Amino acid sequence: MKVLVIGSGGREHALAHKVSQSVHVEEVFVIPGNDAMTNVATVVTAIAETDHEKIADFAVAEAIDWVIIGPEQPLTAGLADVLKERGIKVFGPNKKAAQMEGSKSFAKQMMKHYNIPTAAYEMISTKEAALAYIQEHSGPVVLKQDGLAAGKGVIVAMTEQEAVAAVHEFYKDGDTEVVFEEYLQGEEFSLMVFVNDDFIIPLDCVAQDHKRAFDGDTGPNTGGMGAYCPVAHIKEQTMKETNERISYPIARAMKEEGLHYFGLLYIGAIITEEGPKVIEFNARFGDPECQVLLTRLETDLMDIIFALEAKQDITLTWSADTVVGVVLAAKGYPAAYDKGIKVEGYNGELDYYVSGLKYEDGWKTAGGRVMLAVGSGGTVKDAVEASYQNAAKIKSDGLFYRTDIAHRALKNNG
Repeated sequence: MKVLVIGSGGREHALAHKVSQSVHVEEVFVIPGNDAMTNVATVVTAIAETDHEKIADFAVAEAIDWVIIGPEQPLTAGLADVLKERGIKVFGPNKKAAQMEGSKSFAKQMMKHYNIPTAAYEMISTKEAALAYIQEHSGPVVLKQDGLAAGKGVIVAMTEQEAVAAVHEFYKDGDTEVVFEEYLQGEEFSLMVFVNDDFIIPLDCVAQDHKRAFDGDTGPNTGGMGAYCPVAHIKEQTMKETNERISYPIARAMKEEGLHYFGLLYIGAIITEEGPKVIEFNARFGDPECQVLLTRLETDLMDIIFALEAKQDITLTWSADTVVGVVLAAKGYPAAYDKGIKVEGYNGELDYYVSGLKYEDGWKTAGGRVMLAVGSGGTVKDAVEASYQNAAKIKSDGLFYRTDIAHRALKNNG
């Protein structure tokens, strides 16, 4: 088989690597990819991720068997629809179904209608109404930009002052849709579920992301500064309850609504006193959760996709090791940062998944999150040490990383 992966980030690097290991796959292409992905695939930089017709033309010309769409933007823009119209098999939801990520209000209304547990919320479209809401509601509040924001369109305001500042930030260009949510206290985790209408294959291994930029879960929200799996202190009963209360009901709800969802649904969940609740849905693998999960997963990824297509159950096999991934990001991220800073110590090893490097007389930074250093070990401590050893091999004046990835696992598991 030939498989085409769409995207240019660390998630797509991991997907391409995993697919390249499949016994069913002879050749892997990536559009547009990045300079580091040549270690696992043929990189087609000449076609843009946004040029849906050229992507479809390429897939037809190369007789691609499956296209796997990594990022949210081409999903919400309808790339899957264009490819399916040309008779190409696609792992990734259609435009209508991708609204589960593309519109916070759409997802919230779905959850409300089908009684899927989530935070209480209000949609507010004007600055005046938003400021009035802040005055009326004491305590922390979560503000979420309605559209795509690359994981950074969320502000958790712990004080009224922070909430007012967030309102001014979100409405600085005029009226816009913003979701105002109650602040939920509890342990967060990421559950990935393969979905084909009302049939699902939940990954029976959860990951935990670290959204805040700095140690101690401080600083602004980012697209993710590191992740690890499994999360041993999230018990099997919690997983069972999450699937019963969220995974299966949302799949049935999406079928009821005629979304015809086929792809990966990311459930960002939180354990509250009332049980697990949804923080957010994404229409694709989380990044960096994807990298650590696929590193630990031993089952052939294409076998899972085949089983999903046929609506057949499949038993997933996992490594006994813990896997930890540490994001190396450009200084200044998630705000303004410089590009073109020299990076040394990377030579194409698969201990790293790359999202923001370019090769120009040596490796140089080309994005906010630059790469993920991965480490595995028989214990959480061993995996943490391995990941940070790999992170330390990368030398650059332009990078920083958190030093406490997997701190909750270390605390809970000794």
